[in-house]
Amino acid sequence: MPEKPTARKVAEKEERTNLKIDLRTDDNDLPSETLSVEETYLRRKAEVAQQDHEEFLQYEQERARRHAAEQVERQPSDDPTTKPRDVNRRNFLTVVAGTAAVGEAAALGYSIVKDQTIPAHGARHAGDTYTEAQRHNIERELINPRADIGGRGFGNWVLLMPTKMGGGTYAVNLNTGRCLAWISFWPYGDYNPISHHLCAFPSADPVQGFEWVNSTQGGKNSMIYGIPTNIETPGEGFNIYRVRYDGAQMEVMENFAETTGLGLGVHVCIDPKTAERYFVTDGQKDIAACFDRRTSRVIVALKYDWEPNDQNLATAWRNGGTLKISKIYPDPATGKHDYLGTKGQKIEWEMVPMGELFVEEGTLPGTDVLHLSGADGTIWHPSGRWASTIVRLCGGQVILDAENNFEPVTFIQFNKDSPDHYPVTKIDNDHWEVKFDKIFSPGHEVGFSPDGRFCCMMNNLRENNCSVFDSSDPDPRNWKKIAHVEDPLWRGKYPKPVPYGILDGRLEAVSVGAAPGAGAQRRDGSRHGHVDDQEGDPRNWARHANPGGNL
Repeated sequence: MPEKPTARKVAEKEERTNLKIDLRTDDNDLPSETLSVEETYLRRKAEVAQQDHEEFLQYEQERARRHAAEQVERQPSDDPTTKPRDVNRRNFLTVVAGTAAVGEAAALGYSIVKDQTIPAHGARHAGDTYTEAQRHNIERELINPRADIGGRGFGNWVLLMPTKMGGGTYAVNLNTGRCLAWISFWPYGDYNPISHHLCAFPSADPVQGFEWVNSTQGGKNSMIYGIPTNIETPGEGFNIYRVRYDGAQMEVMENFAETTGLGLGVHVCIDPKTAERYFVTDGQKDIAACFDRRTSRVIVALKYDWEPNDQNLATAWRNGGTLKISKIYPDPATGKHDYLGTKGQKIEWEMVPMGELFVEEGTLPGTDVLHLSGADGTIWHPSGRWASTIVRLCGGQVILDAENNFEPVTFIQFNKDSPDHYPVTKIDNDHWEVKFDKIFSPGHEVGFSPDGRFCCMMNNLRENNCSVFDSSDPDPRNWKKIAHVEDPLWRGKYPKPVPYGILDGRLEAVSVGAAPGAGAQRRDGSRHGHVDDQEGDPRNWARHANPGGNL
């Protein structure tokens, strides 16, 4: 089995890599085309996708070899019949994990055919140009959402889904499988509403009505997916909408960005204790703001700025530096902040998942890239006692005291070779600093278990593991790093982490894309395509590959 390089070795290897400089001596040697920053990013993104696919194929080969070795060791079953497997929440998630291979193939296939005569999504049923009449019957039939889950239902819940580039949101009744309503933000004068993140307030009967907060990205975030468009200067966007569904239709009640002057476009999270306040955090501007639901008042706004020890962009984070945390206040004359639209953004578009290294290599442009920290989400401890801002490029979280005006308390670091905590130094009532000697890996995707006993975060790209903190102590300065869920085959950019799933009061899944079949084995020997903490203690989790990758 190949040796898995440690984060320290990977960092040292990358630092030793010699840069190749192309010295041109003839004007005729200059490139024949001038690319925009968006085109340069898309070209680089395609190169990375191709490299990722090659690494993924190597991963698949090594996984197959390991599977073959396990098959030799496995004893044949005495029962000649194969018992059908029931679909339950565990093997259902295994199926979901197995679809990662299909997604990988589809992503590569798109990059291959997108510049050819076949339509971008690979389907030809509507004709090559999509200008001819519909040639196929449209099947219209009611869907029974319980048919595929043994007659069981999801209950009286409403699934609220943003359409991202569609510029709106729609709601589906999970009990009936029908769409209740949908809304588009275009008619409200927002001509670049990238509806990406949202969170709904509690409702006794959501089918009859509820409210939610919907943040929208803007600016050049609409230009980074290679979607054909004539738009050259997209709208600024970055609006925060309060939307109400009254049982019949959806309507925007308020734009918090206009009310407060804070245009933030990423993660939204509501206080689980009272549901009367919520955070919106933006990783392009490195700003986290907590709003009062009833008055729209900004309770607190925090800005996270990075000051590197090394001014070289390639090593500006790995070689350590200082995270500077500041409270920002509105203009006394207007009562508003000055961060509407794209104002205050350090990078021109977001760090997509697994896109942190685009920052280091300079592919992601902006006016203040060197001071980017990647603070793009703030979550709550289930008790509501603490909040936590995720700082992606620093590989950890700033814990905030929700009962003391959200003053920073400590920084918990999830990298394997780092200390559990970096202390927060208070400069004055509005400024704090956290000093880092080294950062081994960026991180993303974080969550507390529903009982608040554990906190998990994925270490992206350089470590590829799920780091687990024991967060049961009342004082977060005593929280301890207790486990890293990992696998010898997880390296490079695999796996690609996506958010955790919570079912029945337990941490049920850590989903890893483009690594199908990666599973967990509990001490009792049961195997799943996800991480299961039924025993309640992550220290009892063990990584084991599920060779099948499906049912």
